[in-house]
Amino acid sequence: MTATAPSASAPIPVFDGHNDTLLKRVVARGTDRATDFFQRAQTGHLDLPRAREGGFAGGLFAMFVPSNIHQDFSKPYNPNDPQNYAEIGQAEALGFTMKMASEAYRLERQSEGQIRVCRTVPEIRDCIERGILAISLHIEGAEAIDTDFDALEVLHGAGLRSLGPVWSRNNVFAHGVPMQFPASPDIGPGLTDAGKALVAACNDLRILIDLSHLNEKGFWDVAGLSDAPLVASHSNVHALCQNARNLTDKQLDAIAESKGLVGLNFHVAFLREDGAYKRDTPVEVMVRHVAYLVERLGEDGVALGSDFDGCMTPSAVSDSAKLPALIEGFRAAGFGEELIVKIAYKNWLSVLERTQN
Repeated sequence: MTATAPSASAPIPVFDGHNDTLLKRVVARGTDRATDFFQRAQTGHLDLPRAREGGFAGGLFAMFVPSNIHQDFSKPYNPNDPQNYAEIGQAEALGFTMKMASEAYRLERQSEGQIRVCRTVPEIRDCIERGILAISLHIEGAEAIDTDFDALEVLHGAGLRSLGPVWSRNNVFAHGVPMQFPASPDIGPGLTDAGKALVAACNDLRILIDLSHLNEKGFWDVAGLSDAPLVASHSNVHALCQNARNLTDKQLDAIAESKGLVGLNFHVAFLREDGAYKRDTPVEVMVRHVAYLVERLGEDGVALGSDFDGCMTPSAVSDSAKLPALIEGFRAAGFGEELIVKIAYKNWLSVLERTQN
């Protein structure tokens, strides 16, 4: 197996801000749900054949630790089940995070040159140019990180380049925003003292701080402390869908002022005006959020953060192979090619580079 550079007729490359593929693969090990990443699957959103077909060139691969790592993941996820938000211990979270990191390196080794775990933006650019799938390691919810930041140092050495202090649950660093509709993200207190120290540690290591899932007071604490661009890897517009997971206009303005970025989340309940879990959500609804973000953040502040393998996507963009349908939606709305390419991958590379340097 060898990588091949994209042809002139290939889809526009997409560097995606968020997926849960590593989690999906780890929890499926040893079950009848396990799939071969190098073969096209009938389930899930992302594998190498579908990535190639849709132009998925790489992204931030999340390492998220569920509250109950022994739960039955074959059953539909219930966002209202309080067990899904129970706090977890650092040792357990670190052990499970190591499983996901090892899965990324296992895929790299098995790929025979088709996948690379990237530590720098030049490495990502090289992968895109050569048709190699680029994995950048990301932590979603920092339960695996101790308050002395020893684990952070080690994980950074292993390739961690972005981190969200919380998922939608509370931990020692901050308070997560619940996935409620209709609701405000202004729920709960801001960062703890440990959370403020985490921001400083990430700044020192040039690890991107992801604001998605963080409540509003925590958002403003990060905005006041961090010296890096403000980034929400997979969030949408609260004015268009009043889920607490989405960002208010005031938050968007702060991100714009920092020359930061928002990645469009494909989850239908964060897109639809009615907040419903319905797959028959038109691509135009996704485009509407992107157009709003472009108006608020400028052409350099908008990207994609699909949440593949961790959400319910619109049927028109049912998996990574269908990414061209979204690109065509941008064209139909009058987006120019230069803007589309920025949204597809260039803006992510820019904000990562400015954060790391």
